[in-house]
Amino acid sequence: MNKQEYNKFIMLWAFYNKEVSRFLKVWGQTILGPVITTSLFLMIFIVAVGEKNTGLPYTYAQFLVPGLIMMTVIQNAFANTSSSLMMAKMHGNIIDVFMSPLTGIYVVTGFLLGAITRGLFVSIAILLYSMIFIDVKIYNIGLALYYVISASGVLGLMGVIAGIICIKFDQISNFTSLFITPFSFLSGTFYSISKLPESVQTVIHYNPFFYMIDGLRYSFLGTSDSHVLLGGLVLLAINIVLFTLCVILWNKGYRIKS
Repeated sequence: MNKQEYNKFIMLWAFYNKEVSRFLKVWGQTILGPVITTSLFLMIFIVAVGEKNTGLPYTYAQFLVPGLIMMTVIQNAFANTSSSLMMAKMHGNIIDVFMSPLTGIYVVTGFLLGAITRGLFVSIAILLYSMIFIDVKIYNIGLALYYVISASGVLGLMGVIAGIICIKFDQISNFTSLFITPFSFLSGTFYSISKLPESVQTVIHYNPFFYMIDGLRYSFLGTSDSHVLLGGLVLLAINIVLFTLCVILWNKGYRIKS
């Protein structure tokens, strides 16, 4: 590695640290807030549905925890990169990053790592909180980490694209309300899609959020509604495609130079 590449890695590390410190400074909003929201979901659904397990080796609460963790990871990873880019554009300092020696690959990697870190922080916080009240067991911790990281990557990269394309915070909010939230709610967060009509199940299998939730649920319970290997490959492919698109948009300076 020559000195120029080494300096770029140092700048990438500094950029990543900036992304992490940005959400840690407001940990009450970025970490504690999701934990409180998740606890409310748990309380409401457990009270409404009860703890009967219908003969399965796990309770509804145990079934619900990985879905809620993934739903929160999805929302927070997207918010991390999209809000970071939008604030930089609104404050006018996005041009400083764009004019730096860092190429698109390094910049997008910095945003991506920041989103993954926030996703891991949030998932661990919710898991530890859930363990206080629910007998949560992890069937495969390696798969759990893979699905949290890959899902954080997909949503973090989607946040980069949204942050580049959008010019107002209202547009980011619309993207979240009309796309992120509905797709995560309709992907088996609170229920198994096996209970739905086959035609509906077929449609849901085209929703990448389903593979995120189903994969993480398998890593906790050892059971899933789809093939876990297929879901992992789908998320890997989406990450590669979105990363490439983000780099292209950044290198072209789309809605950044202007």
